[in-house]
Amino acid sequence: MTIHKLDTFGGHRDCVYALEAGAAPNQFFSAGGDGMVVRWHLDRPDLGDLVAQVPASVYALHYESEQNRLWVGQNYEGLHLIDPDKKIEVGSLKLTNAAIFDIKLYQKTAYVALADGVVVVIDTDHLAIRKHLKASEQSARCLAINPVERELAVGYSDSTVRIFDLTTLDLKQTIPAHTNSVFAAAYTPDFLHLITGSRDARLKSWDVDKAYAMEQEVVAHMFAINHLVFSADAQLMATASMDKSIKIWDAQTLRLLKVVDRARHAGHGTSVNRLLWTKHQNLLLSASDDRTISVWKVEEKKV
Repeated sequence: MTIHKLDTFGGHRDCVYALEAGAAPNQFFSAGGDGMVVRWHLDRPDLGDLVAQVPASVYALHYESEQNRLWVGQNYEGLHLIDPDKKIEVGSLKLTNAAIFDIKLYQKTAYVALADGVVVVIDTDHLAIRKHLKASEQSARCLAINPVERELAVGYSDSTVRIFDLTTLDLKQTIPAHTNSVFAAAYTPDFLHLITGSRDARLKSWDVDKAYAMEQEVVAHMFAINHLVFSADAQLMATASMDKSIKIWDAQTLRLLKVVDRARHAGHGTSVNRLLWTKHQNLLLSASDDRTISVWKVEEKKV
């Protein structure tokens, strides 16, 4: 496997915390500590387009393609829905005085993870709150949706993962998953496994069909795992860490394939906060505390 750094997107004035795919495969959005929400084109790194400016950090973005709305989680305020083409706010919802860590949408419902331990369930058509899911006193940090089993997995700062029924919103299961905050969670593309990453620097794989029995544990990084994503072809997985590195794994076996860091690949010099594996030429994006977004070309050697 070879990794090449193609570009660096600069312009943010503070740490970059959020990346989200745009309307076209070569477009993406970024946001961070400066409150700037920017749209980029992968083939024109010099052309960042400011679509919104909010007066607080943004940790969470979600692009709703059907409505062409970008959901922006403004810390300590709530949600702003932005039309990225017109650069205007088309809706807002005051949710909380807590930080907003993640936003996921599924079938006209939005799920929003908050620092006060609540997951807010929102009707996207009417921007109306349907329910507050309060299962912990500590932060809800990450969300993952399994449409096959109709389940919502939520990672919390109390080191657990909780599984909710998407239909009834009932709590189905609490998994004592890690020894520290669960910052990252994603279902494998076949939805047979849930992969979690934690502040304890470990990756774990959970078998969905076996009541989330733990299948595998990997000491993956030196420090906290902030995010994980899968490649478009579902063969690879990438993790981002506070240890400044990105690691590429075999998605089936969790075998480490490549370490991307500053010494070997001119990687980030500070915490890597977020990843986005695009469908545009299989490019992997990474966002960091160093205020930049790096673009990586990941190529597997053919045997």
